[in-house]
Order: sequence, then C-alpha cells, then structure tokens
Amino acid sequence: KSPFPPLRYRSFILLLTFLFYTAYHLSRKPISIVKSELHRNCSTVIRPGVGKHNSSVVYQDNYQALFGVLDNCFLVAYAIGMFFSGIFGERLPLRYYLSVGMLSSGLFTSLFGLGFYWNIHSLGYYAFIQVMNGLVQTTGWPAVVACVGNWFGKGKRGFIMGVWNSHTSVGNILGSLIAGVFVSSAWGMSFIVPGIIIASTGILCFFFLVEIHNGAGCAHVSVFVCQNDQDSGEAEPLLQNHAVNTSNGAISTEPQEVVEDHTEAISFCGALSIPGVVEFSLCLLFAKLVSYTFLYWLPLYISNVAHFEAKEAGDMSTLFDVGGIMGGIMAGLVSDYTGGRATTCCIMLIAAAPMLFLYNSIGQRNLGTTIGMLLVCGGLVNGPYALITTAVSADLGTHESLRGNSRALSTVTAIIDGTGSIGAALGPLLAGLISPTGWNNVFYMLITADILACLVRNTTFSFLTSL
Repeated sequence: KSPFPPLRYRSFILLLTFLFYTAYHLSRKPISIVKSELHRNCSTVIRPGVGKHNSSVVYQDNYQALFGVLDNCFLVAYAIGMFFSGIFGERLPLRYYLSVGMLSSGLFTSLFGLGFYWNIHSLGYYAFIQVMNGLVQTTGWPAVVACVGNWFGKGKRGFIMGVWNSHTSVGNILGSLIAGVFVSSAWGMSFIVPGIIIASTGILCFFFLVEIHNGAGCAHVSVFVCQNDQDSGEAEPLLQNHAVNTSNGAISTEPQEVVEDHTEAISFCGALSIPGVVEFSLCLLFAKLVSYTFLYWLPLYISNVAHFEAKEAGDMSTLFDVGGIMGGIMAGLVSDYTGGRATTCCIMLIAAAPMLFLYNSIGQRNLGTTIGMLLVCGGLVNGPYALITTAVSADLGTHESLRGNSRALSTVTAIIDGTGSIGAALGPLLAGLISPTGWNNVFYMLITADILACLVRNTTFSFLTSL
C-alpha cells in the first residue's frame, strides 16, 4: 500500500503534475517578453556589467513578421509533434517520458539564452533552437493529463481540472516575471533561468512521480473513495476496469462482465472516431489561436500602444493570465453544475468577442480600465481553452464507447491539443503579418477566430450526427 493516505497521495500527484506543467509554460514565455529587446540595434548601448554589446537578433524594419516566423518555428514543430507524442505516451513509461522531455527542454531553452553571451546574431540558430524545443515540449501535456486521469474520478472533474489547469497561467506569470528581471540588462538570463528550472523539475519527476497506483493500493484507494466521495461521483475512477457493488453494503473489486481490459493502445483513427473528438478539436484550434496570440504578442502590444517599458509591459501582461486562472476555474464549476461543457464553452467564446473589441478600443485609457479589461478578457479567452484541454479531453478519453480501454486518454488528449496547436501556430504568425497594418486588424482577426470557435463546434457536431 502507498505510505500516503489515498487523498493525500492523490493530492501529491496533483501537485507534482501541476509543478511539471508550470515549468513547461514558464520556459515558453520569455521570448514574448524579450521581443522588444531582440530587434534593437544595441551596438552603442552600454549595459551594466556587460559593456558595449550588440544584443539584437533582428533589427530590420520587418522585425514583427520575422518574430512571427520565429514563434512559428516553435509552434509548428509543437503542433506536428503533438500528434505523435500521444502515441508514444501510451506506450512508454510516463515517468521517463516526462523526465527526458523536461531535461531536453531545459537544454534548448538555455541554448537560446546562451546566444546572447556567445554573441550569436544568426536567425537560423534561434529558429533551430525553437524547432527542437517545440518538439521536446510535446512530451508534457498528454503525459500529465494521463497521470491525473489515472488518479482522479469523474465527480467534480471540471472543477478539479479547472484548478489544476491554472498551471498554464501560473507558468506564464512566473515566466514573465523572471524574464522581466533580466530583459533590460542581459536578456540571455531570461531564458537560462527558466531552462534550469524546467530541467530541475525533470529530475524531480524522475525520482518522485508515480504514474498509476499499484495493485496493492488499488483496493484501499477504491474503498476510501467510495466511502468518502460516493455522493459526488468520485467513486468512479477515471480509468476504471472494476465494478463497485454497494447493493448489500459490500464493496467488490471483481471485473465487470461488460468491461474489457484492452492490452493494446488505441489507434489514431480509433481515437478520431470517438464522438466529440473532431468537433472539440476544431473548436480548440480557433480558441487556442486567440490564446496563444495573446501569449506571444500581448507584451509587445502593451509596449507599443501604452508606451510601457519592456519590463512594465511584461508585468502588466500577467493580468491576462490571472484572469485566465479565474476563467478556467469558473468554466469548470459551471460545467460541473450544469452538465453542459459545450454550452459553457460557447457562451464564454461568444462573450469574449465584444470584450476583445472593447479592450482594443478603450482598454488603454487609464490604469484601472487596463487592469479590469485584461482580467475579463483573460477569463473569457482562456476559460474555454482550459475546459476543452482538461475536463473535455478526459471525458472523451474515457468515453463509454471505449468499453474500459484505459490507454486512450493520452492519444485523445494529443489529438485535441495537437489540432489546437495548429491554431496556436497560426495566431502568432498572422499577428506578425497583420500588425504592421495596425493593431486594430489583429483584434478583428482574434474576434473572428472566437466566433468561428463557437460556430465550428456546433456546425461540425450537427454535420457528424447527420451522417
């Protein structure tokens, strides 16, 4: 049996996976903070402790488009790699898979920052680092969702995963703050420090992660859960292959007749055939397009429009992620209470469109308005994104049509997030191409994407059910 009481042990796993994916996002954020420094021709700027140093990577007039390409080196590699990552995640030990992924990500994140100290001004070098980092970062999401899925039941799934998914915003906030400390003095450290952090969590993962409870502790966990959480639905494990019989007051762990324990992982096409996977994948494509455009371009937008310094703009952009934390938790609570995950997503997406228009129109008038609008926009934009990538993915990965196949969750999660990552790649690229024509056009693009996210989910659902 586990040395921890079951609830404590599940909480420990939840905390570990929270820290792991916080580190993943923490290491992605610095590039958005240092963009305002990377394009400056600093050959005549004397920095404290550095002396005369040309820290620029790109300072051509079309630097915004070039930064869009640099972002997409990461995001396209991430999108492509994600479709394969889930397949590997179903077949490899998750502890090793996550550990290697975080150590590799720490290496490539640090190499990007070392370009500052090695005085590298080749865009190709940084593009290569971004591609490699994008590939190794795909190890994170399918693996941590599968780990959480192994330990938590269906009751209150939206709320639990809404709270847990705040790691995305927490990582963005910490990444912004850490990068902001060094951005004006030596931007290389804005990458090296996060690289060290994610590598350290990789070591932590190797020694402490237990990806699934062993057989000796299963009965104890099931008994504890049934006695304490029966009314809330937590009694039904997320990846359950056993029946709980309480008709005569006894608890049975005998296999159900209707449930089969599949030894083979689900195929890619098999995962696509699960009802809901295609429509939510397409919905996430547009929702993630909006979210990642803010992730990569919000600090530069604030710097250009509100005329903040790089550090101040980075600090201000964290309010969007604070709103994202509240939005993810609220979306989970509402969807648990109403039972309508799709409806919750659609309402938040529709509400986000006019709020984005208002933020671009009046969001920079004064500090109070800026703070309020960033919090509201962050909640409405990241709430549906968080709900789809966590609770919805877990629902679909344990769909009744799988008949107890406990090895589908990672693949389903990878398909949904991989499709979403295509939008994540398109958003920053389009922002880089459109922003020279004016920030208003960028926001029109984001508003259109929000509306399409809602429409495509309902249109695709109607089309598929008519077949």
